[in-house]
Amino acid sequence: MIYMTCLFGNVIIITLSRIDISLRTPMYFFLSNFSFLEICYASVTVPKMLFDLLSGNMAISFHCCLVQMYFFFLFGTTEFYILAVMALDRYVAICHPLHYSVVMNKQFCYKLIIGSWLSGCMVPVLPTILLTQKPFCGSKIINHFFCDVGPLIKLSSPDKFYLDAIVFTVSGIVVLCSLTLVTVSYVFIISAILSISSSAGRQRAFSTCASHFSVVTLFFGTVIFMYLLPHSENYELGKAVSVFYSIVTPALNPAIYSLRNKEVKRALVKVLQKREYSWRKFGDVNSITLNYHKKH
Repeated sequence: MIYMTCLFGNVIIITLSRIDISLRTPMYFFLSNFSFLEICYASVTVPKMLFDLLSGNMAISFHCCLVQMYFFFLFGTTEFYILAVMALDRYVAICHPLHYSVVMNKQFCYKLIIGSWLSGCMVPVLPTILLTQKPFCGSKIINHFFCDVGPLIKLSSPDKFYLDAIVFTVSGIVVLCSLTLVTVSYVFIISAILSISSSAGRQRAFSTCASHFSVVTLFFGTVIFMYLLPHSENYELGKAVSVFYSIVTPALNPAIYSLRNKEVKRALVKVLQKREYSWRKFGDVNSITLNYHKKH
């Protein structure tokens, strides 16, 4: 049910961004890419997890496990970068509104998205290669709901500390760089909003970044919480948190953007009204045709 909510909500945002002219802006271009990423992020783990629960077959091949781990790492890393890019977009929109259309032009937006995806693809390469070269002796049971990098490291026999340190360093750099960009952007955004004299202007400026700020807080908060956990003592809690940010968070994000964003709600209402009008028009045509046949 949560997975279907994730798919349905994110597909709606992607569709609205494509068909509504008022949403063809850099902000919604990034949002539609983020929604597509959320679908990919949840689809890496949930279908396999549901199949395992329904069939009772919890087995997975080593290579399939590595593939799942790589793509889960890839989409998670890319999500950090795209959230940072969206924060940069909000910074330019609020702090430099007169230069917004010049700075956030179409070519630059494409470069930011392509750069985020390429960086996300490259970051998990080293941990994946190192895991393929390590022997897995002893237990072959992964104490997790899916193939994540942490549980796989625990199964590798030698050099656990060395491999764990590499993964932690790589992940830490990704989180730190993206979090720094987001934090700096919001420091300037908040200072710019507070300098606005009218309360209506402050509220309008804050509403443009409130949804993104909520998503950033939710995603970064759960991931940082995972890093601060003592894994040996709270491993079961860590498993629950990992399921939350990999499944529940992608399902909540469309609701956050649609409930807090007037433009998204307006576009959705417009689409629904057009669909209702089309169905009414179709019904009127059918009734006219039916009456015509009755008269003749």
